[in-house]
Amino acid sequence: MTTTIDIGTLITRSPEIRGSRPIIAGTGLTVRRIVIWYKLGLTPEEILNRIGHPTLTLAQIYAALTYYHANREEIEADIAAEEAEAKLFEQQHRESQLSEQA
Repeated sequence: MTTTIDIGTLITRSPEIRGSRPIIAGTGLTVRRIVIWYKLGLTPEEILNRIGHPTLTLAQIYAALTYYHANREEIEADIAAEEAEAKLFEQQHRESQLSEQA
């Protein structure tokens, strides 16, 4: 007996989890995280092995990548916002260290 999975159930979002970012259902793993690894050159199989989540499947990784390709602007904007926030934090940290040294 085979089980059919509705692929629309593989990616979800909730205000309580990761700020409503799209995640792989049943995990806290964001589509953004999968895409970042994908853009670094990892294959879906390598991403799955890197994560090491006991119930994560290759189908879920492909669903995350499909979501990305269908909603590229949303995910790219999320990645850019995270990078900008990280740069701002680093700058503030450096400025704080310099003022402590003075």
